[in-house]
Amino acid sequence: MKRLLRLSALLALLAGLVACGPPRKSVFPPAISIQEMTVRPDGQWQLTVRIQNNSYAGMNFRSIDGELKVAELVPVRLHSSFDLDIPAFAGDITRVNVLPTAEMSQVLKIAAAKGSSGSVPYSVTGSANAKPEQEDKARDFEFHGNDWLSPVPGIPNTWR
Repeated sequence: MKRLLRLSALLALLAGLVACGPPRKSVFPPAISIQEMTVRPDGQWQLTVRIQNNSYAGMNFRSIDGELKVAELVPVRLHSSFDLDIPAFAGDITRVNVLPTAEMSQVLKIAAAKGSSGSVPYSVTGSANAKPEQEDKARDFEFHGNDWLSPVPGIPNTWR
């Protein structure tokens, strides 16, 4: 009986110690998408890239490195370094300049000629480097996203 009582007390003490530690928050890969794209006079595209933190913990995002593919054409590099603290389940933006291929620019011109009914599919793939708030080191998170870009009525050379 004494042995059972001591074992119960020991288990209760261990359970109490386990409960004292901070709970680990789940961390998930972010969602990356293009919020807006502007065709600049020099031919470059300025992308407003949205980073959506899908984790239960805040994260410090430091860079993205990947590819942008428009209309199933040859992809171009999508790379940017920054310092964004994004709270749990929130999003923020960063700007990235890319130099499109001639074929990409041509596809955009054809879609723009259709007016607001024109749209172009795109996809982004790669990795985002971020440090979750409960971890000591930053790590890479893979991302894959796809959507459509459509011209913004009344704002030339702008797509959303």
